[in-house]
Amino acid sequence: MRSIWRTLDRGLARDIGLVCVADCLVGVSYGAIAVSSGFPLWLPMLMSLLVFAGASQFMFIGIVAAGGNPFAAVLAGLLANARHLPFGFAIGDVLGKRWPGRLAGSHLMIDESVAFALAQREAHQRRAAYWACGIGLFACWNLGVVAGAFAGTAISDTDVFGLDAAFPAVLLALVLPALRDRAARLPVLAGVVVALVATPFLPAGLPVLLALAGVAVGLAAKEPELQEAR
Repeated sequence: MRSIWRTLDRGLARDIGLVCVADCLVGVSYGAIAVSSGFPLWLPMLMSLLVFAGASQFMFIGIVAAGGNPFAAVLAGLLANARHLPFGFAIGDVLGKRWPGRLAGSHLMIDESVAFALAQREAHQRRAAYWACGIGLFACWNLGVVAGAFAGTAISDTDVFGLDAAFPAVLLALVLPALRDRAARLPVLAGVVVALVATPFLPAGLPVLLALAGVAVGLAAKEPELQEAR
């Protein structure tokens, strides 16, 4: 483990540190929102340890707090984490060959750790970036959630502090650069339209699932290009 930290250069370590700080603040918002929404103090902490997927955790809390079905919330979280399948193929070499290491590495597989790993050219740098980012984020996220959960017991309305906007703001910042790609804009906009139209008529959670129709729209639009390539 010590060799991992020695492999990191100063610039990479700084970038990972900044991401960890931002992730900690988002964790505070998640813990506060969960507890102030009526969930028990231990739930956001347990989810952060066992699930460790901010998007899925926020999605579950938001859907259930809005009166949605817990099963729909779990399904939405699983679909959101489906992106981990291609992630695993992309960075499988950094997890090592032993099962304990591969299991631990899979648990730390999130967008940030994968992005830092893929940005490195050498195999040893990829491994160091992945594990340093994954471990750092796991520690900072859970510390933030604990602090937020206890703060949530004293905050009756998280909207007053703007905590409810923290995670959507982070997701928006991550998504906006991808919208520069013309191929990505169509499925995203289609999914947004479907979700907005369905929201007044369906229980909480289902519009999010129906928004996946945007993926089908994107595939249908790309089919002519695939046929021409053949």
